[in-house]
Amino acid sequence: MDPGEIANRLKELRLRQTMTLDQLAARTGFTKGYLSRIENSDKAPPLFTLDTIARALGIDVASLLTGNEHMEEADIVMVRKDERRRVRRQTDPYQYSYESLAYKKPGKNMEPYIITVGFKRDTEGYRHHGEEFILALEGEVEFFYGDRSFLLKEGDSLYFDASVPHSAVSLTDKEAKLLCVVYSYKRL
Repeated sequence: MDPGEIANRLKELRLRQTMTLDQLAARTGFTKGYLSRIENSDKAPPLFTLDTIARALGIDVASLLTGNEHMEEADIVMVRKDERRRVRRQTDPYQYSYESLAYKKPGKNMEPYIITVGFKRDTEGYRHHGEEFILALEGEVEFFYGDRSFLLKEGDSLYFDASVPHSAVSLTDKEAKLLCVVYSYKRL
């Protein structure tokens, strides 16, 4: 899914609720300028930023990615391998992409993804509310957490406070894959 399509959905949802960018900024903690750049497709935000914005608009990030705001509640959902929703941040110099593993389940507290990690390090890192669990599926990565770093090989995992800046970079000649589960306990 391209950032322009997501940006159009965000703007449409915001306008449908007659919410201003100032109001959305107050709900999310992001600046009005940053939100404007997202809506105008000038910046493809991290998935966790999309999650914060979606929650402020009263939907979950899965609804945003699928365009289906009215998903029926279900106690169990199945997403087949070929049904995963892939999001590549086309303007992302760090070459991350995300595959949503449970986008069909509305109202969830956890968001599971497979993250593909590229070869360039994000020195600022990502930070968001909640907790995160990652499991190295393929390749080797150096994982940066605050001022520390960890070498993760296939099968290694980390569980951490996601409000601390974090990022990863592949250490081999191919992109690495991580299973990532984000638990976001902050409800907007």
